[in-house]
Amino acid sequence: MGCTLSGGFVGSGSKMIDQDRKTKLEDIANRLRILSIKSTEASKSGHPTSCASMAEIMSVLFFHTMRYKVSEPRDPSSDRFILSKGHGAPILYAAWAEAGLFPAEDLMNLRKIDSDLEGHPTPRLNFVDVATGSLGQGLSVACGMAYVGKNYDKASYRTYCMVGDGESAEGSIWEALSFAGIKRLDNLVVIFDINRLGQSEPTAFQHDMDTYRKRLETFGFNALVVDGHDVEALCKAFHEAAQTKGKPTAILAKTYKGRGFPGIEDEDNWHGKPLGGKAEDVISAIEARVKNAGPNQLVPEKPLKPDAPAVDISNVELSSPPNYEKGQKVATRQAYGTALTKLSENNPRVIGLDGDTKNSTFSIALMKKFPERYIECFIAEQNLVGVGIGLACRDRTIAFCSTFAAFFTRAFDQLRMGAISQTNLNCVGSHVGVSIGEDGPSQMALEDLAMFRSLPTATVFYPSDAVSTERACELAAQTKGICFIRTSRPATEVVYDNDHKFELGKANVIRQSNSDKVLVIGACITLREALKAAKELGEGGMNVRVMDLFTIKPIDKEGIIKNAKECGGRIVVVEDHYPEGGMGEAVMSAVALERGIVVKMLAVQKVPRSGKCDDLLEMFGISTSHIVKACKEISEV
Repeated sequence: MGCTLSGGFVGSGSKMIDQDRKTKLEDIANRLRILSIKSTEASKSGHPTSCASMAEIMSVLFFHTMRYKVSEPRDPSSDRFILSKGHGAPILYAAWAEAGLFPAEDLMNLRKIDSDLEGHPTPRLNFVDVATGSLGQGLSVACGMAYVGKNYDKASYRTYCMVGDGESAEGSIWEALSFAGIKRLDNLVVIFDINRLGQSEPTAFQHDMDTYRKRLETFGFNALVVDGHDVEALCKAFHEAAQTKGKPTAILAKTYKGRGFPGIEDEDNWHGKPLGGKAEDVISAIEARVKNAGPNQLVPEKPLKPDAPAVDISNVELSSPPNYEKGQKVATRQAYGTALTKLSENNPRVIGLDGDTKNSTFSIALMKKFPERYIECFIAEQNLVGVGIGLACRDRTIAFCSTFAAFFTRAFDQLRMGAISQTNLNCVGSHVGVSIGEDGPSQMALEDLAMFRSLPTATVFYPSDAVSTERACELAAQTKGICFIRTSRPATEVVYDNDHKFELGKANVIRQSNSDKVLVIGACITLREALKAAKELGEGGMNVRVMDLFTIKPIDKEGIIKNAKECGGRIVVVEDHYPEGGMGEAVMSAVALERGIVVKMLAVQKVPRSGKCDDLLEMFGISTSHIVKACKEISEV
């Protein structure tokens, strides 16, 4: 059962917190409040009241509990801290300034264009692992980091995540809580800053601490209700968390927004506002409570235990090359499972995650070979992606997240924030397009290319056969940023030699002649249809060239233009995707400034339906017959 903690002497390793240390921690909390006010006044924007509610928590964490190096914030053995309520950034920056990482004067550059102290934390700062601020995401990342610490690094570092009570309405928080409880992440501590007030009105449960406690206990947490402004109680709670085995700990801190701000504390309508004309009086009131004037007299006291192993995840390759016969029919999703296993054979830090679709995405191959390197995330795709981002933090693993491509749309915000976080994450989406057949439109990914192409750090692979799929996975493991590999359900013919060399941004011509009239661009199932169309057209006396892009982003602009000009400037793009944001628009963008090139797009133009694969390709205009017709039409333009 959870319990309520109050003040008293608290064991901290071999030390007890005495009155002097208690006073110093309280002083630091108030200095952090003052710095948060001053920095938000300097920027004329920010969230000082949200910072004030968490001041004592930050003081105890950074100057009593956590182990870290000020000189090297991302040391592999250091404790991790994720500020999920990213709008509390000013007090996070203030804590690091108080710890001595940079001068407090730099805080006055908050939110300025030439400063990395942005409105919400990003990894431009060497003490920030992931970007936060889109609420509800930090805990999943923290789960991933804690999972690595417990199961792969087997190290003593701990992970702390600060969550706001407002953001706890997000379903992704509860997905993460479920995951943490199921996986028994006893090296994870989530702190709920329950300050009662949201942005526009009170939160759903306000200060109903018993409801929070019962919910967290249901999710398998050691739930501790504590006065979030009592440093002794906080020290005791963090100490208990460190002693708790077999379950994660949630510290449910009852706090007040704008704590210590006369006339503002616990008042509505102060969210996201600097104090303006009230700032001077508030600072004076807080300064009057500081017992020890002058510089901070506490420094991070706990030395690191350097037990996180050295990890090398550079240049990871397949343990053996692809081994297929041309013409052999293999689904690209099946080749993904083979490739993932081969990569993990080469490096034990290649990890697979899935959302209960492993027998469809074929990540089950990794689970069978290396069960300890497979993580089941169940049907919770936002958490799946968030945990993957956490696994990849500080280059501890190469993470591959797989599910049906359609379901990645649920996690688009996590992916968007992953790009801001400079994360290296590989996403593999199967069951794409109408080619999946009878399952119908709810399972058909027809927007996935558009979604991943829109991410600024993304590389988008669309392999067409088993050989190219294995090499796409290998390249993804070596590529920084977010990688998306689009795999298909139907078995398709192997078209490449096993030793074919693939490169990012380099397309491959599969069929050509010296008299080609049209360049046809397809991928996987539509490449199959394009090759059939080319054969039919050739038998009728019209030669067309067939190209496989391999990567949609980066796209082979030079190769497309060169081959298009050799084909009279005529291009037909055929894709199992909606027209918006897919291959066709990517090709059109690539040739937009070229004179004399005309592009015709064949894509799924409306919401599809259930049916057999070939029937659906025909019904929605991307089959062999439609390609033949399009080539004849465009050749006459």
